[in-house]
Amino acid sequence: MRPADPTDEQRLRAGLLRGGERSMITGLWALRRHGLRQLPEPDDVHLLVPHEREVTSSGFALVERTTRLPTALTRDGLPVAPVHRAVLDGARRIRDFDAVQAMLAEAVQRKRCTPEQLDRELSRGSQRGSALPRRALQALLGGAESVAEADAWEIWKLSGLPAAEWNVSVFDREGGYISKPDAWCEDVAFAWEIDSRSYHEDGDHFAATLARNARYSAAGIICLQTLPMRLRTEPGKVITELRDTYATACARPRPPVTCRP
Repeated sequence: MRPADPTDEQRLRAGLLRGGERSMITGLWALRRHGLRQLPEPDDVHLLVPHEREVTSSGFALVERTTRLPTALTRDGLPVAPVHRAVLDGARRIRDFDAVQAMLAEAVQRKRCTPEQLDRELSRGSQRGSALPRRALQALLGGAESVAEADAWEIWKLSGLPAAEWNVSVFDREGGYISKPDAWCEDVAFAWEIDSRSYHEDGDHFAATLARNARYSAAGIICLQTLPMRLRTEPGKVITELRDTYATACARPRPPVTCRP
């Protein structure tokens, strides 16, 4: 009788047994344990172990000896690395930029770590495999909170327009809340919204989008709406629209609105 293949849980526990005392799971399996979803399918069980322990990789256990062993967190009964360490340990072994960007963006968007934590970890850790996560991190440090916003950040940078602020709240002259645009150009009160058709055409979301646009109009704010897919399929046209809309905003008196982080 052929024995059954081990379950994922059995593989994780077997890996920890090989790692020994103070070892912990990192990378994609750790991120799954933290509840993140925008991940490639995990394979090897990536382990962090104290540097002085003479244990090597074997089979499905990928052992990484480190002098920078973080404090483990317990998730569903198993010790795992904190998100800012686990996401970079995983990202360094991935060669798909979109996958790396999605992982980092989800970790930040769901407030499991901050861009600053990722930046510190990236500078202190191994530089092997760091090029893609370093590139993906730039948009997050600039204020982007999602993959679509990271794409928009790259487009804005190529447009040559003055620097924008990302995800700041905008208020009218009486202090009433207007919106939190994806990108905001303070000098001319110009808002850029990356609006997913599937999200904004859905029931309550559609009504909320109409109400938001009405608040922009009433406050004298010029807003450009762009579908996320166009950031990659029509970047040149989007850049032209940004420049033209910015010029329109420059041509009218700036309305009395303010922004706050």
